Amino acid sequence: MIFESVCVLGLGYIGLPTASTFATNGLRVVGVDVNPQIIASLQNGELHIYEPGLRDVVQAAMQSGNLVIRSQVEPADAFIIAVPTPFHADKSADMRYVVSAAEMILPQLRRGNLVVLESTSPPRTTLDLLRPILERSGLTAGQDFLLAYTPERVLPGQILRELVENTRIIGGLDPASAEAGRDLYRTFVRGEILLTDATTAEMVKLMENTTRDVNIAIANEFARLADRFGVDVWEAISLANRHPRVKILNPGPGVGGHCISVDPWFFVDAAPDITPLIRTARQVNDTQPHFVIDWLGRILGSLEGRKVAALGLAFKPDVDDLRESPAIEIAQLLQQNGAEVLCFDPFKPDAKLPGLQTCQSLVEAISQAEILMMLVGHAQLRALDPVALRQLSPARIAVDMVNGWPGAAWSAAGFELHRLGVGQRV
Repeated sequence: MIFESVCVLGLGYIGLPTASTFATNGLRVVGVDVNPQIIASLQNGELHIYEPGLRDVVQAAMQSGNLVIRSQVEPADAFIIAVPTPFHADKSADMRYVVSAAEMILPQLRRGNLVVLESTSPPRTTLDLLRPILERSGLTAGQDFLLAYTPERVLPGQILRELVENTRIIGGLDPASAEAGRDLYRTFVRGEILLTDATTAEMVKLMENTTRDVNIAIANEFARLADRFGVDVWEAISLANRHPRVKILNPGPGVGGHCISVDPWFFVDAAPDITPLIRTARQVNDTQPHFVIDWLGRILGSLEGRKVAALGLAFKPDVDDLRESPAIEIAQLLQQNGAEVLCFDPFKPDAKLPGLQTCQSLVEAISQAEILMMLVGHAQLRALDPVALRQLSPARIAVDMVNGWPGAAWSAAGFELHRLGVGQRV
């Protein structure tokens, strides 16, 4: 099947790179978003997200004339839904954005069109939620138009490369829909493209992130055990991983982002009676920030009035994505326990967070601090020189949540260094 035009709904971390990549590979692309600020910034040549290399790709796509930014859906050969799928307070899936996107497509849906859902979704979303909405057009899925699901499987910080190189899973309502999806994504995908049914493709994405979540949960529990037993969990993990069939992940202050911290709940919501392990792993990782605060209270005493520089706010190293970030939750919990917190993230110095004071520079964050706390292992934060920091901050206590600061160097510089997962040896 030959595609000449595509309409991408949702211009976030997945939609914008996808739309731009299609455009730079020759397709006419309409990028659609309902946020007027996003529309205005893109039309003015500015980006609302950070991703290495993305600015150049977006500019090339727009300068070629192949990518236009709109607030409304326009006719196209294919429609891609790449909107957020968060969850409600009770952890049930919030599918309002998918529903809204599908309803925006309805007036433009024509015979022979392909509709692809990329948003991470609970199993059977394509069949039981998306298909009925689209069939309100009077057209029948699989007969008049094609319908498929393909999960995004990219890593923030490497999105542009992985969009092209990673294996792509495409699940169709029927084989013809899957094959049409393959033809569309072959426009730029150089990796293998594997075809399956839509529900299997939905489940594959959830399985991938749920596996990561469960493995991180056991690492976080190991850190808690090491703290209790007087063990250095980082040393223990390094030794255990010398076993040829063992690969323990790293513990940390929690799990964030819009994937690993969210996707497992879709399984729990869809089948609560048969997912006790997935639920427990989520609860372990969700409560890790509270464990961190308890741990800080034990090693530092009262947090009341302590001046803390919270370094790093993103959900993972070297990105600007703050969604579901445990670092932000820890900063908020520190304040709730009476600490005076100044936050700084080198990738998001202009972050505006309710109830938190953020700083434009590292020096501003640490200049009055009593405690320096690395919450995210950004390369820039890992590389901080403790000798130089002594000249910039009165702090003589350092707390490392990610095993990023070499203990010997910080101790030699006169800091009292505490690392998450390192218990007091007797």
